[in-house]
Amino acid sequence: MISEQKIQAVIDEVRAIARLDVCVFEPEGRPAASTIEPGELPGKELVEGFALSPAENQTVLGWHFFKVAVKGQTEYILAVRGYGQDVDVIGRLAASQLGSLISAYEDRYDRNAFIQKLLIDNLQPSYICSWARKLHIRQEAKRRVFLIETKYEQDKAALETVRNLFGHVSGDFITTVDEKTIVLVKEMTGERKEPERIARTLVDMVNAEAMTQVRVAYGTEAERLEEVVKSYGEAGIALEVGRIFYGERVVMSYERLGIGRLIYHLPLELCGQFVREVLGEETEELLDEETLGTIHRFFENGLNMSETARQLHLHRNTLVYRLEKLQKATGLDIRVFEDAMTFQIALMASAMEKWVKSR
Repeated sequence: MISEQKIQAVIDEVRAIARLDVCVFEPEGRPAASTIEPGELPGKELVEGFALSPAENQTVLGWHFFKVAVKGQTEYILAVRGYGQDVDVIGRLAASQLGSLISAYEDRYDRNAFIQKLLIDNLQPSYICSWARKLHIRQEAKRRVFLIETKYEQDKAALETVRNLFGHVSGDFITTVDEKTIVLVKEMTGERKEPERIARTLVDMVNAEAMTQVRVAYGTEAERLEEVVKSYGEAGIALEVGRIFYGERVVMSYERLGIGRLIYHLPLELCGQFVREVLGEETEELLDEETLGTIHRFFENGLNMSETARQLHLHRNTLVYRLEKLQKATGLDIRVFEDAMTFQIALMASAMEKWVKSR
C-alpha cells in the first residue's frame, strides 16, 4: 500500500504548479492527504455519497470530485477546489497520476510479497521460474540479502527510511519477515567494497532519519534468484553470531565472522566440555566483570601490555598481577599468543553455551 506521505507529495506538487487546493480521501470519507486546513475540507457525507455513486467525477459546492481507480476498484477520492474548465482538466490529470502511482506501488508490493515467500518458504524451482517471469523479475543477476534488525518492534520509520533509500530501484526488493527485521534484497554490481558500503549507509541513514539504532547483516552473493535463499540464511546466521559474540558491532558480514562462525556450528556439548577443560568448573567466579574487561581490552590491543595499561588507567604492574592471577587459575598465560587464542575460544564457547541456555 502506498504511504500517505507519497500521496501528500503528489498533491503538494499539484498545488505548487496549478495553485489549487487539493485533498485526497479514502472512499469511506477519511482524509488521507490535503493542502488545506482540516476545517476547510469538504464534508464526509459529500465524499461518501460521491464514492457510492456511479459517476466518475462530480462538482458540488465549488469542489470537483474525481475517483482514483486502480484495476477497476476505487482506491481514493480526489477533490479539487475551484471553478472553470481548467480545474476539471487539472483534477483529471492529478487523479490519473495518482492512480498510476498507486498501481506501480501495488505491482511493487506483489513483487516484494513474492520475494518474501521465496525467502521463508521452500519453493520449487519451477514455481520460482514461473512467477519470476510473470512479475518481470530477472532470474540471473548478482544479489545479496541484507537484514536490518531494528531496536523496536514494527518500526515504521525505519522501514520507510529503507524504502526511501532503495525502494525506487527496480532490481531491489524490500519486505519484512518478523516484527524487528527488515529484509533488503539488493542487486549488486560485483564491486568488492560495495556490500560493506551499503550496510554502513543503512546504519547511518536509519540512525539519522528514523532516529533509531539498527544492526545490519548480509550474506554472500547469489548469482541466480533461487540462490537468494542461501544468502538470506547466511545473513540470518551473521546477525545471530553478532548478537552472541560481537555485541559492539553494528555491521556483520557472513564472510567475515571469523572464529565466531566456527563456534556457532559446534555442538553445545562440545562447547561446554571445552569451556570446563580450559576454565574449570568455577567459570562465573573466575570471569568477573573486571577480569573480563581487562582480558577483552588486552585482546583488542593485540596483547600489548603498555597500551592496555594506559587505556585502563592502570599501572603496568597491576595489569601484570591480574594476568598472572588468571594464569594461576587456568594455567594459561594469555601474554603468549597460543594461550591467548585458547582462552579467546573458551570465552566464545562459554558465550555460546550461555546464549543457547537462555533461549
